Amino acid sequence: MLFGKPPKIQKSDRSRTWGGDFFDTSLAKYLATPNSAAVATAVNRILRLPSVGSKSFLITIGDRSITGLVTRDQMVGPWQVPVADVAVTRSSYGFATVSGEAMALGERTPLALVSPAASARMAVAESLTNLAAACVGEISNVKLSANWMCAASKEGEGAGLYEAVQAVGIDLCPKLGIGIPVGKDSMSMSMKWKEGNEQKDISSPLSLIVTAFGCVQDVAATWTPMLQSNIDEPTILVFLDLAHGKQRLGGSALAQVFREIGQESPDVEDASVLKAFFQACQQMRTKEPEVILAYHDRSDGGLFTTLAEMSFAGRVGVEVSLNALNDSSDPIAALFNEELGAVVQVRQSHLPKLMSVFLESGFPTTSIHTLGHVNSAATDQSFKIVHDSEYIFNSTRQELQQMWSETSFKMQELRDNPITAREEFDLIADQSNQGIFYDLTFTPSPPLSGRGTRPKVAILREQGVNGMVEMAWSFTAAGFDAIDVHMSDILSGKLSLSGFHGLVACGGFSYGDVLGAGKGWAHSVLLNAQARKEFIDFFTRVDTFTLAVCNGCQFLSHLRSIIPGAQDWPDFKSNRSERFEGRVSMVEVVDTVHTRSSVFLREMLGSKLPVANAHGEGRVSFSDSTHQQTFLDQNLVCLQFVDSNGRPTEAYPLNPNGSPAGITGIQTSDGRVLALMPHPERVTMLESNSWYPRSLKEQWNGVGPWFKLFQSARSWCDDH
Repeated sequence: MLFGKPPKIQKSDRSRTWGGDFFDTSLAKYLATPNSAAVATAVNRILRLPSVGSKSFLITIGDRSITGLVTRDQMVGPWQVPVADVAVTRSSYGFATVSGEAMALGERTPLALVSPAASARMAVAESLTNLAAACVGEISNVKLSANWMCAASKEGEGAGLYEAVQAVGIDLCPKLGIGIPVGKDSMSMSMKWKEGNEQKDISSPLSLIVTAFGCVQDVAATWTPMLQSNIDEPTILVFLDLAHGKQRLGGSALAQVFREIGQESPDVEDASVLKAFFQACQQMRTKEPEVILAYHDRSDGGLFTTLAEMSFAGRVGVEVSLNALNDSSDPIAALFNEELGAVVQVRQSHLPKLMSVFLESGFPTTSIHTLGHVNSAATDQSFKIVHDSEYIFNSTRQELQQMWSETSFKMQELRDNPITAREEFDLIADQSNQGIFYDLTFTPSPPLSGRGTRPKVAILREQGVNGMVEMAWSFTAAGFDAIDVHMSDILSGKLSLSGFHGLVACGGFSYGDVLGAGKGWAHSVLLNAQARKEFIDFFTRVDTFTLAVCNGCQFLSHLRSIIPGAQDWPDFKSNRSERFEGRVSMVEVVDTVHTRSSVFLREMLGSKLPVANAHGEGRVSFSDSTHQQTFLDQNLVCLQFVDSNGRPTEAYPLNPNGSPAGITGIQTSDGRVLALMPHPERVTMLESNSWYPRSLKEQWNGVGPWFKLFQSARSWCDDH
């Protein structure tokens, strides 16, 4: 035993009084404007608060599609709005595999300024209202991780930490039947420094970051906040109140934007109601799976922000009435309190089904309120709040979403290319932008079974390459024998490419891109006589094919001198945004004479569909205009970024790297070599696609459209 009798630490601390002044919900204490403008003023400030507003500037610079097993990331819907409640991944590869894992966060740090115990309980509860969007079954299946942080040396902070740990570990979690098997702590959340002759001292509030984890029974049953407008009957918005009508504002975003803390914070009023809510959400999947069309919990920014974010995701308008609430006497408190709760969209005729399941689970029907409706016409994007038969707020989705996105835009503008940042911000208000869509010239289908001999394909990787597993699975599923090949196998002479029909260069960051993306990898071939001969011999064989994706595409572009028909290929340079781009983008498979003979794309000609992108150097670059025209005249472009009207585009972020004419896939004239920056191998399984029309789920039978690329390669091998 490593620690048979670990030493015990004893500490003493003195409790202190928490909280601040009473918050004036009339806002008269803080504003000189008339009371009629109070809601609009509060909205204007709250939606710009970093903790409430869009975090897009932090999200799109990360790779969220790696592995091809991600089924729910932050981005939601055709317009890719970062409002998802829960992260969901698939447990393994397979078209029929629907099991997975879900993780959701909860943190209510500002509440600790009012009540450390309430802050801790609310962090746990928020993680559960977020996790409820995933199909995880019984609440007893959930496990929590607790990350505690405080300035323990400050008077009162240690006592506050004790209260918080006791509230969660001794009280709430046992009542919920949930364990906390793992966690960590940081007890030095303070900083001292000197400015001139003045001593500075700052400390962080007590913080509990809770991560809730659960095994997912069906990844396709995950709810999102995206409101639906193309429904066959009127739909309503239903508010599920877990706070018994309380509207406490302590520690809220509303208090913060008016430089207040407040006296009383939200809290978990009744653990049994929270448990019943979670159970009802899970029961809806088995008893009434078609009832809930959209789901979003109430958190930072209150009920108003919940409704606004749902409107943003679906690009639809809403109208709600506060008089449906138990206590609607104070519209400011009703709209901006951050008590526990959630909003769901259901068909009007399905409301009794919703209430029946929630009542059966023990959730009080007095806490279920019909707030209003979703505008049936997608063109009507008005956002209206009614109180006592009068409109107290009237705006549009466009105006509110730009307000919500402005802080993120300002950050992005400072950090990245300000021109591209502005282009993305302006696109929010462009009502003609229809988002991502599917316009296919084929029907996705599962792989054929019993095809006999499996052609060998080399899944090539180098130091820093990370996309080989999902690539290998895609080829294996299509009927190939995918072999892991490291560059060291070729450089040492241990392995020859002569026994392979296919060669695939995968994505990642070979040699950390320190010599330029793919350049170091390519020169390890060009400057090694044995490796150079292996690749030349492979490329010149007419019974072979080569696929290069992302970093592999950059690698192959530097090998163009030894690839027949690739001498006029371009280079790939840093993105126009000057930043790594993780996006879902629309592309078109360009119908040209050479694409018609493509090993990979000949059965997808003219199709327009979304695909995952994740790269920092994907911008096509020609030496001069003559070089570009020569390349275009050869019809070697096979993939282009397109806008929502299907036209090739250079506009950001529809074209995430700024390539001229939207070029993002290139080929050789015989169609045997394809190099592209997007990642089709990450979206071959249907649920790995960030969004698709649910009406096509049964027709596509779990298969993503991009699997056709791999099936076409397998069919080509049968003929060659």
